[in-house]
Amino acid sequence: MGNLLKVLTCTELEQGPNFFLDFENAQPTDCEREVWNQVNSVLQDSESILSGLQAYKGAGQEIRDAIQNPNDMLLQERAWNSVCPLVIRLKKFYGFSIRLEKALQSLLECLTCPPYTPTQHLEKEQALAKQFAEILHFTLRFDELKMRIPAIQNDFSYYRRTISRNRINNMNLDIENEVNNEMANRMSLFYAEATPMLKTLSTATTNFVTVNKTLPLENTTDCLSTMASVCKVMLETPDYTSRFNSEDTLLFCMRVMVGVIILYDHVHPNGAFNKSSKIDMKGCIKVLKEQPADNVEGLLNALKFTTKHLNDESTPKNIRTMLQ
Repeated sequence: MGNLLKVLTCTELEQGPNFFLDFENAQPTDCEREVWNQVNSVLQDSESILSGLQAYKGAGQEIRDAIQNPNDMLLQERAWNSVCPLVIRLKKFYGFSIRLEKALQSLLECLTCPPYTPTQHLEKEQALAKQFAEILHFTLRFDELKMRIPAIQNDFSYYRRTISRNRINNMNLDIENEVNNEMANRMSLFYAEATPMLKTLSTATTNFVTVNKTLPLENTTDCLSTMASVCKVMLETPDYTSRFNSEDTLLFCMRVMVGVIILYDHVHPNGAFNKSSKIDMKGCIKVLKEQPADNVEGLLNALKFTTKHLNDESTPKNIRTMLQ
């Protein structure tokens, strides 16, 4: 990842704690090891998931040919045989989202539990903080790719129509053992989202707060706001950016910053844009806008379209204007 990173929390002006996060070399302590191993078993599959999504070409031509020639059974078969392996791949992506959701909740349990404050957790459990960042980094990358592949929903719609038609004709298809009607319904809801992985994590974080009623909400929101501060300071401080070895490090920080902002906005009753928010939204947006437009268009859109409170009356007009 690059360098040792000094974290300047939102309490910095009040002489709050300063510490370093090593996003590159952080290794799990004995206390972190069990959870780190569980989360690592999920994260080690993330690159293959992204590669599979990136290579997704769709069956658009085959589907068009089949629809335009409904009586040509050869074309019907060709379309079906093209779509089925794609649906299996889409099921794998969806299954990974469920694994990622459980991994995120395990990390939240560790990074928010008493007696330590979230800032102390991030300082003491740097390997888990790094994994938290890696989950968000993956999530934004997945969703950026997915938004550029309209074929996913077209292919899946064709699959569901064909399954329904064949069921009416009392045809049993082997693929239904892999993707039954219940699974297809869940996958359909997942892929209908513009940013399905981010939606999964937002829901998981909200559920985490709801289930853990004895845990103060601030433990979770402070963890998220501190992570946002880490990334913002990193991006706006020349001493750090000048030491980055590649543009990938910048993109990593931007994606993680946007990811934690969105989670914070979904979990905190007043959201991330309110004046009382512990996230410096003006500073975060400014940092993004200083980057090349191609790198941040998807991230700015994520802030615009996947947050919950941007259009609240309590959101300062200058923040709304910055995101227009």
